Amino acid sequence: MNAEQDAVDSCLAAYREEATPARTTEATATKYLLGLLGRKAPGRSVEVRIPPYAAAQIVEGVRHTRGNPPATVECDARTFIELATGGLTWSEATESGRVRASGERSDLSGLLPLLP
Repeated sequence: MNAEQDAVDSCLAAYREEATPARTTEATATKYLLGLLGRKAPGRSVEVRIPPYAAAQIVEGVRHTRGNPPATVECDARTFIELATGGLTWSEATESGRVRASGERSDLSGLLPLLP
């Protein structure tokens, strides 16, 4: 197993116990999973923001270069990690307000989860 996967597993274990993982562990897990998402859906039409850890542009389409992107997705690290690992569905996350998504192509349900 690699350090990034270990970070994901540590975060999930902490969340199950309603604990907060170490900031560096959560940052590593978030960046790793966001990188996987970028490889799965390369492009620059949707900006995914996971403050304070990372942001990435993904999904083919209209290229974003300045100002506000045409589509954004934003959530906290726990929500993103749970989405990426199948612990939370896209519809659950958007309906509960844990994910804020706007613009064309901002529905990432077809891309998640990233890991079983």
